[in-house]
Amino acid sequence: MKLFFLTILIFTASVASAQQKVLNVTFLKNNGKQVDNRDSADYIRQVSAPDSGTVLFNVDDFYKDGKRKLVGKTSKADHVYLEGVCTTYFNSGVKKSTCTYVKGVKKGSDYNFFPNGKPYLQLLYPENGGLNNDVTGNYLIAMNYDSLGNKLVENGNGYLKVFDDSFKTVIEEGGIKNGKRDGVCKGLFDKNKARFTETYTNGSLVEGTAVYEDGSTSVYKAAREVNPQFKGGLDAFYKYLSRHIKYPDDAKENAIQGTVVLSFIVERDGKTSNVKITKGVYPSIDNEALRVMKDSHVWLPGTQFGRPVRVQYGLPINFFLGS
Repeated sequence: MKLFFLTILIFTASVASAQQKVLNVTFLKNNGKQVDNRDSADYIRQVSAPDSGTVLFNVDDFYKDGKRKLVGKTSKADHVYLEGVCTTYFNSGVKKSTCTYVKGVKKGSDYNFFPNGKPYLQLLYPENGGLNNDVTGNYLIAMNYDSLGNKLVENGNGYLKVFDDSFKTVIEEGGIKNGKRDGVCKGLFDKNKARFTETYTNGSLVEGTAVYEDGSTSVYKAAREVNPQFKGGLDAFYKYLSRHIKYPDDAKENAIQGTVVLSFIVERDGKTSNVKITKGVYPSIDNEALRVMKDSHVWLPGTQFGRPVRVQYGLPINFFLGS
């Protein structure tokens, strides 16, 4: 399980958006991990200057063969926060999805399509506030179709079928009532080698059981995927930082401040490892951020289907001098 932060590098391509100046490019894997070169990437992300009359930068993702994968806008060139309408495409050129973003978060209808162009799934994300449906995602399930156009879920009611990326295997199915999972839901995970069965009431998970390839099982009553947490939550983590960070003297004397972005792994036992700087400010400040992060071993590990898993995490730490 991997989350947070896509970093942008530089790439020169003939596919620049509408003759706008290309500012930077990233080589990325399908799981969002950045790699150093095109050969290792699954796709290429390009950010270019805003069009006339807007302050939003253009974001264009391309498959390695040069075909368009995504078209959208971002409020920042060096860290993609999607804004407005974003459209994705299959490698064939057929539209895959379209959705509206606000500060990088989906809002309103998220329309998804089959590779043959027929409608597949419509999800509704809240315009404001949350939903009591966050076991698997903060959305309502509005519509679901099979590849022939037959309705499986209509107006938030019916029997959901979710396919894998190849659209060949059903990886989840179950009852939907008022846009939320309700009753028994079952499916596959871990490259279709493991299976799960869950029971829901009005979108809330009552209990789930996962059966793995080796026959072992796990029982869970939380979300399918739970992110790592510092013990005590974010407030406890910020208190830990305030107690342990020592602002470097040389940075203080030179009035240097800024935000350090770290990446690290929370291991299955909750310990942190592989702590790295992904965006630095100043050597002594960067080293101090590394030190306090490496000392923060008190984390609750992330889980998938009830089992602890290693999770790569991204985190900003602010260093600012008071007035």
